Amino acid sequence: MPLSRHLADHVAAIGFDDLNDHTIDATRRALLDATGVMLAASGLAPDAAPFRAQVIAEGGTAEARVLATPMRVPMAAAAFANGALGHALDFGDTFDVGPAHPNAALVPALLAIADADPTIDGARFLAAMALGSDLACRISLAPARPFEEGGWYPPPFAGLIGAAAASAKLLGLDAGGIVQAIGLALCQASFPAEIKHDAATRLRGVREAFAARAAVSGALLAGRGVRAFAAPLEGRGGFFALHGGGVRAEVLLDRLGTRFLGDEVSFKPWPACRGTHAYIEAALALRSQTAADRIVGIEAEIGPVQEMLVNPPAAKAAPASAIEAKFSIPFTIAAALVYGSVTLDSFDAAALTDSAVLAIAAKVQPVRNPTWGRAEAASGSVTIVTSDGRRLHHAVPQAAGHPDRPMPNDSLVAKFVDCCGRAAEPITAERARALADHLLALGPGAPILPL
Repeated sequence: MPLSRHLADHVAAIGFDDLNDHTIDATRRALLDATGVMLAASGLAPDAAPFRAQVIAEGGTAEARVLATPMRVPMAAAAFANGALGHALDFGDTFDVGPAHPNAALVPALLAIADADPTIDGARFLAAMALGSDLACRISLAPARPFEEGGWYPPPFAGLIGAAAASAKLLGLDAGGIVQAIGLALCQASFPAEIKHDAATRLRGVREAFAARAAVSGALLAGRGVRAFAAPLEGRGGFFALHGGGVRAEVLLDRLGTRFLGDEVSFKPWPACRGTHAYIEAALALRSQTAADRIVGIEAEIGPVQEMLVNPPAAKAAPASAIEAKFSIPFTIAAALVYGSVTLDSFDAAALTDSAVLAIAAKVQPVRNPTWGRAEAASGSVTIVTSDGRRLHHAVPQAAGHPDRPMPNDSLVAKFVDCCGRAAEPITAERARALADHLLALGPGAPILPL
């Protein structure tokens, strides 16, 4: 059986009743987190505003909500606008062992579909989401060579494929339709690595807009009978051949149906690139051991994955925008040491010009560990050198928020409540807690997002 069809058969066949309690709970937590992050971005992410303005200007059938506005637009347009919010604050979940943010495009895509069809309940939604998240994670692990070696930016590609399959499932398509939805989605989106290499681009934060829209559009077209390819993933000119030098099918299919990799995402305690989290944690652990004016140097142990978080040095020490600051090990270390916390307020205009933060950031130097690789993507250590000759060291093998060091539900709810209060149309803490309770108990017969 073709690999794409095998995966589609799996996605089509699994329903809510086939999921174990752990997977259902993990999917609810991921939905809570993704929804809160999108709501916060509606009020805090100016880079996402043009996407909302575009779909509102285009208009069309009033099917699905543009979050934190009174507007309804066609499904794919809502996925586009809300998808721009999914990663805009770099506060959503991440799959540490693969280059994936599996829910950043998936949740806005599925919310758009569910908004347009009130018969879709929590059970159908969670089943589609669990399967889409799992598939995105699997895609991120399965290329024969790293996607980056071919010049591609993998996270939105993985999210695109997972979201396309899940969107087709939520629309009620069979396995054949799911295969075609994946192919049609791939025809609509491309994610070159310039997204992360071009220092001036703002697409790094909003790229999931393109994946979410393509996923919904691809599924809708497949539902209308449009045919793409029989083997969009493994074909001679398919996704893996073009972007990954081939596919490791044994990795893609490993424990399919018994292990849902979406259960293994990490939730972010701090609103910055996951690669900075170990350094934030280490800096917070060392902060009480010395005064800032006693710091003469800071060493940050890094591997190849963290190179983009320290280069170019001058830009990372004095980032010009919030998204650049969130992708800077020097800036996030400095923010942690100066403020004693890293929050959504740590990247506003005032924080970017804070002389105390910039002075500390300028003292951070990378120390390369030649043994580190992808397995250390969420690892790090910080050594502070003081004026009296001390070397204060703290290592973090696995940053907080990983399933081995999970965020408890009360912390996730607190994060959600804070995010809701920052939305373009703020939600009160009382209402936000009620909404969090609803999402954490979502199941058969329940509406998805009663805002």
